[in-house]
This record gives sequence, C-alpha cells and structure tokens, in this order.
Amino acid sequence: MKKLAALCIGLLMIVQSQAQTADEIVNKYIDAVGGKAKLETLKTSYSEGEMSIMNNPAPFVSSVIDGKASRSEISFNGQKIINCYSTGSGWTVNPLAGITDPTPMPAEQAGMGPMTFDLKGPLYNYAAKGYKLSLAGKEKLNNADAYKLILTAKDSTEIDCYIDAASWLLLKTVIKVTAAGQPIEISIGSSSYQKTNLGLLMPFVSEVNYPGLSIVSTTKIMDLNREIDPAIFLMPKK
Repeated sequence: MKKLAALCIGLLMIVQSQAQTADEIVNKYIDAVGGKAKLETLKTSYSEGEMSIMNNPAPFVSSVIDGKASRSEISFNGQKIINCYSTGSGWTVNPLAGITDPTPMPAEQAGMGPMTFDLKGPLYNYAAKGYKLSLAGKEKLNNADAYKLILTAKDSTEIDCYIDAASWLLLKTVIKVTAAGQPIEISIGSSSYQKTNLGLLMPFVSEVNYPGLSIVSTTKIMDLNREIDPAIFLMPKK
C-alpha cells in the first residue's frame, strides 16, 4: 500500500512538473512577441497582402475584432471570395463553389469562427478559453529545436503548438478537428516575424495546409487597433 501511494505521489509530481514547464514555455513565448501588457491592448487587426493558391496570386484583405468577428476577402481568378465569422454564426460568398450570394455557413463551419478572431492566439489565457495544456517534449522542425505544446478543448479539439526553443516564437500550429465525421488536420506554419505598430511581433508569412490544398499568405500591410466598422461583419440581404 505504501509503495502504491509513493508511486501515485511520484506520478502526480511528474504531471505537476510537466504542467509548470509547459506554462514556463507559454510565458516565454508571450514575452518574445512583446509581453502580456502589450497583448492585452490588442483589440483589432487590419491587414492586406497576397496569397498563393495553386501558384496563382490572390490578393486579400482581412479585418478582425478580437473575440468578436473576422472577415476575409480574397480576389482569385477574377472572383471575390468572402468568409465572415462572428460569435455563433458565419456567412460566405464563394463563386468558385457556386455560392454567388451571401449565404449562411453550416453550423460546423461556423463553429471554427472563434479561432479566426482570436488575435492573441490560443496559448494566451488558455485555461480561461477552456483548454488543457500539456508538454509533449521537443521535436526537430525546419532544422530547429521546438517544444511541442498540446492544447485540448472540452470537445476534444486538439491544437498542437510548436515553439522555437531559441527564439521562443511560434513556428507551427496544427489544428485537429472532426468534420462530417472525419478527422481533419489543418497545419499553419508561421514565419517572417516583424514588429507592428503596437510593438508586437507578428508573423507576416503563413503557410496553411488543408487536406489536398496548400496556401502561402504574405502580409504586406498590418495595422493593429485600427477602427473597424462592426457593420462589415453583418450578412447583406439579398
């Protein structure tokens, strides 16, 4: 009985130590991008840039109000694709998919909305967002040592965050969700960090990989805390 108790205490100490180490990594990441105080002032983001979709250029404009709504407009092959998310809902225009009028998103797609308008990222105040955090050790990523942190939501959604062990910046995020009963992984590589007008370091290049599709996004203009009209997130009437 004493051996069993000692084993349980030992395992508990390992878990507590691991959780503390994971929190230390999160704190170093937050410090690396500019610190908690600056992150707390982040309210909106406006950006312009260009995506490369199947080696075709696609200019984009993105507007986000932290914790409330996001809107992206992508011009591709003469067509404009709009994806707009707000709390609990979303709508889209996608002529490439035959959706030429503003149309409500399916609930499953709209449910991804909070990830698109979380400007501070899932690691910031992760517990308040309902995530559990764990550390899965170190891995090599693009010839760099990276800590792998795993965030797990109550609905079992998993977000893997890879933090550079030298710069403490986020190198890659892998989101694991279930859509139409099938597991899907969305990988987002982050690079070319630059200082913004708020003094925060933000990635200006992202490589997003969906099943069967890869998109490289290069931001040319990023303006944080610009005033954004909430009306742009409302779905226009037909």
